[in-house]
Amino acid sequence: MIPPTLSDGYRQFRRDRFLTEESRYRDLAQGQSPRTMVIACADSRVDPATIFAVAPGEMFVVRNVAALVPPYLPDSGYHGTSAALEFAVTGLGISDIVVLGHGLCGGIAASLGAADTPPPGQFIGPWVELLSPVRDEVLRDDTLTGPDARQRALEWMGVLFSIG
Repeated sequence: MIPPTLSDGYRQFRRDRFLTEESRYRDLAQGQSPRTMVIACADSRVDPATIFAVAPGEMFVVRNVAALVPPYLPDSGYHGTSAALEFAVTGLGISDIVVLGHGLCGGIAASLGAADTPPPGQFIGPWVELLSPVRDEVLRDDTLTGPDARQRALEWMGVLFSIG
């Protein structure tokens, strides 16, 4: 069952926005051709389309915990972010890729906590452990005093890790 707030929102979309931009949506039904891909955190407070003020079809977006780009691992595992990157570049001809980190990221906090105690769950711990090399660098930095400074530093380092 879909929550009533989402049903109401969908009806409002169909009644208002869809009607005013119907030609855009009809064009998009024929295919997409965004030039930019954004890899963003799954955090519900960080909406790339809102932040960058783009219309539907202007950006290809993948969201995951902490906006991480995992290393290239050509195996039989499931690689959602890697598949999205591959499709963006080879299928859509994306020319720009943006990694959108943010403050107060729960995934980053989980990575910092994982230095002492693995986060609960089967998937979160291994995922945020991707950051362990840069996390350990942040934890060794004596100039970063306090948890807030370490959090901010790892948020920046996480973006650099994903770009690297």
